[in-house]
Amino acid sequence: MKKTIVVLGATGKVGGKIASLLLKEGHHLKLIARSGELEKRFGETGAELIAGDLTDVDLLTAAFTGADSAFILLPPNFTAPDYRAFQRAVGDAAIEAIKRSGIRSIVNLSSAGAQLHEGNGLIAGLAEQEVKLNQLKDVNVMHLRPAYFLDNALLNISLIKNTGINGTTADRDHPIPMAATSDVAAVAAKALANPGFTGKMVRPVLGDRNYSFSEITGIIGRSIGKPDLQLVQFPPGQAKAGMMSQGISENVAQDIVNMEASLKSGIMNYQQRTAENSSPTSAEVFAEKVFAPAYHAA
Repeated sequence: MKKTIVVLGATGKVGGKIASLLLKEGHHLKLIARSGELEKRFGETGAELIAGDLTDVDLLTAAFTGADSAFILLPPNFTAPDYRAFQRAVGDAAIEAIKRSGIRSIVNLSSAGAQLHEGNGLIAGLAEQEVKLNQLKDVNVMHLRPAYFLDNALLNISLIKNTGINGTTADRDHPIPMAATSDVAAVAAKALANPGFTGKMVRPVLGDRNYSFSEITGIIGRSIGKPDLQLVQFPPGQAKAGMMSQGISENVAQDIVNMEASLKSGIMNYQQRTAENSSPTSAEVFAEKVFAPAYHAA
């Protein structure tokens, strides 16, 4: 049975993939994004395109009204002077719209590590949003908690091209679960199209296995013909300064540094891996199918 489904952040790296999967299944989609790419990407798909800000409660309420399910998230805003305030503004708008609209099934993009409310940088805001959503009455909420995105490696393409090294502020050799956003989108799309979940639940998406950043560097290096690609662990202060030089706000840069520093403490290794919460895409497949083409196209 075809559903009416709302997707927030429809041009993002998870939302865009969710939208594409659901469109292939023939569902009626209401796609919301502020990006000018919304029309370019989905203009000929038959989806209802809603350009607007995710803090616009009236816009969200209208979109949620009559829908069978909705995907919500706190999107990145790397220039926000106060990132937690930004997260709260977006999150509170979604919650108010859920209340006003009467929608009953929500898939919320959270993160592995959201079991903690401090000491985990950017993730703390996602943990706070989970708690707020859990207070909603008569609304079924699935909190997706994906592992560290393999796709984050794409952010280092310019670094690798310009300097010949890969870099991180995280511990080089501590293995953590890593997942492809395509696998996260597949789990979300299935839940949105078949919203049989009830109450409030957590759904981890942990990838196929755990990887260290050293191992990931070797894998992506081999995929681009650089088998000796080296990984440099940058001091936090240097990494923060580098991010700020690229236009990232000081507050966000500090939160990113704090999040990456917390990985060694095991915040993303909290959930025991099972066959159900593992996902199929390996780092080797991601490197071959996604990273290498993006690298050579850059």
